[in-house]
Amino acid sequence: MQYYNNILETVGNTPLVKLNEVTKDCKATILAKVETTNPGNSVKDRMAIQMIDDAEADGKLKPGGTIIECTSGNTGMGLALVAVIRGYKCIFTVADKQSQEKIDILRALGSEVIVCPTNVASDDPRSYYSVAERRHNETPNSIFVNQYDNLSNRKAHYLSTGPEIWKQTEGKITHFVVGVGTGGTISGVGKYLKEQNPDVQIIGIDTYGSVFKKYHETGEFDENEIYPYITEGIGEDILPKNVDFSVIDHFEKVTDKDGALMTRRLAREEGIFVGNSAGSAVAGIEQLSDQFKEEDVVVVLFHDHGSRYVGKIFNDDWMRERGFINAAKNALDLIQSHKDLRLITASPGELVGNVIARMREYNISQVPVVRDGKFVGSLNDSDLFQQLIENPDLKLASVEDVMKGAFEIVEANEKVENIARLLDKKTHAVLVRMSNDNYQIITKHDLIDAIG
Repeated sequence: MQYYNNILETVGNTPLVKLNEVTKDCKATILAKVETTNPGNSVKDRMAIQMIDDAEADGKLKPGGTIIECTSGNTGMGLALVAVIRGYKCIFTVADKQSQEKIDILRALGSEVIVCPTNVASDDPRSYYSVAERRHNETPNSIFVNQYDNLSNRKAHYLSTGPEIWKQTEGKITHFVVGVGTGGTISGVGKYLKEQNPDVQIIGIDTYGSVFKKYHETGEFDENEIYPYITEGIGEDILPKNVDFSVIDHFEKVTDKDGALMTRRLAREEGIFVGNSAGSAVAGIEQLSDQFKEEDVVVVLFHDHGSRYVGKIFNDDWMRERGFINAAKNALDLIQSHKDLRLITASPGELVGNVIARMREYNISQVPVVRDGKFVGSLNDSDLFQQLIENPDLKLASVEDVMKGAFEIVEANEKVENIARLLDKKTHAVLVRMSNDNYQIITKHDLIDAIG
């Protein structure tokens, strides 16, 4: 029979998968080291085991003890798996920018999770670093793992990830690309690969709002570089001891938007469902593509699984709220929020006051005027109210006496950019033909909501 004695024995030996679509403009061969096949679905399983192994060997962690760590979720997952198998308790602190999926998974494995504010300094007592350290001091028989400064982190990748990549590429690797957070992966893998071939280029992917790139290039820790960002798992406002800048040849910064969009492309074009840092890493390769030669073999490491970002990167509303996507492509997209509602209209012979009351009731600003099933005019709240200020008796007038020209009609597949050209200072709305007797309205507000 072929089986493993426990789930921890399945960590490692992850596949190397060629990227074909998202990197087709790059001359080099791009291979992804897909760490999602680890039991905790991330690369962090490797160093979680190593850190606990070393803590046990040093006598720092004793039976029945408590593992305490500040984590973006993935390290916590790896540590939680070790704790389940070896009988430890876990307390994790996470920043509030982390996805709810990560928090829920940690709790599902029996861990205590404390959510801390992101936008505070690392030495602020509310930061997830400070809270973890405080809980360690308050908890007997506990260890504060501290993945940032615990050198067992990069040791794990020196002993496992690096050798795997070298063997899988038969030593042909020319570049290693990975997002940098704690620094363990890039430093451990980078050290091993450089020992095998000093010419292998080690490229770290950084994010805007992080200090790594400038520090690497100038030696200056610039606090002006630090500001909030959305990308998870990479970038820091501190310099972890695990980051060995001497083995890193270059840092490439990638925007939140570019990383998020590439993450979605990996799923849709490569069928590889991975997290935010993977998208940032491939976006970084795309930015550097003119530096790669046809004979180059570039290995990019994919940290974690896309299931932890379903409510964020893979959620259209979340992406749209941050201006990362404009999901609306045509007229039909623009009317999604009200496509099932009845179009409110007016007739030429009714009183203006009645129409104004209807506009207030339905909270609308534009009303088409219909006679015998045909659109013959329109009413617009700003025009009406301006006229009412000048002549309050206008409420008793007929609609046909004050109406403007009829709204232009577009088809459901009309492109958003064409509709935007129609809406100007004088044209406040257009009508969308859904069928011969079914129309909807698009206003400037619909367009703003879609773009915004």
